[in-house]
Amino acid sequence: MDAADPVDAATREARAAERLERAVLAAEQALIEFEIAVDTFRIEVENFSRLHHQRLGPMYSRLDELDALIAEAVAARTGDPEDIRRAREARGLVLPMPKVEELFHGWLDSDGLSPEGVAMLTEQPVQPPPRVRASEEARRIYRELARKAHPDLAEEEAERERRGEFIVRVNAAYAAGDEERLRALAEEWAAGPPPPERRWSRSEELYARLEWLAARKEMLAEAAAELESSAIGAMIKMAPEDPDGLLDEIAEQLLAKVAEKENELAELVR
Repeated sequence: MDAADPVDAATREARAAERLERAVLAAEQALIEFEIAVDTFRIEVENFSRLHHQRLGPMYSRLDELDALIAEAVAARTGDPEDIRRAREARGLVLPMPKVEELFHGWLDSDGLSPEGVAMLTEQPVQPPPRVRASEEARRIYRELARKAHPDLAEEEAERERRGEFIVRVNAAYAAGDEERLRALAEEWAAGPPPPERRWSRSEELYARLEWLAARKEMLAEAAAELESSAIGAMIKMAPEDPDGLLDEIAEQLLAKVAEKENELAELVR
């Protein structure tokens, strides 16, 4: 009996380690899928935010300017101190114009105004800014690379850093919707060194790994919640299948408000 006890203890420890290994593997895969989802949504938010600013920013600026002009026209007509105060407040809300490049974001380059900028100033139809939306094939390659090369799969710090640098380039290519660059990155990864084999030796290391994965997931959950609660994130959630259509709808509403305020101003200064 005494001779068998060490064998039984070793067997129990080996089985416990196997269960921990399965738990760690499941937690790793779940974390990777969650991080892919968070990164995908973050890129969508960044792209949509840029489109929102490029297309609707001038309309919001025009509305602020019209509010200030209307308040100033009212103050000039009445001379009331309260109206004057309101006019000053409205003028203070109009964004300053420190740089021309910021005002004509995406419309001004080294050659001067782009065709879109000229169209806006001449009241011609404005060409919408180019969309940056990855194709289905680019999305497939991106997800496959993220699963294969994800830094969370590395145990050694040097390997984690190598994977992290690679994933940064993968994310940049996906954000730009560059399918060709994603294919090149896939070939680069396939030709590179294979991921190191996992070697689980002690239960304590596996427990530490599980704790790290749990902390990582909690951090990602906070980042995801912040993205979803942002104004742009909430807009994307309203129309996940057609965010461009949502931009069109908002643009129509803003144009209607601009026309309404311009009529109001015209009546005041007539």
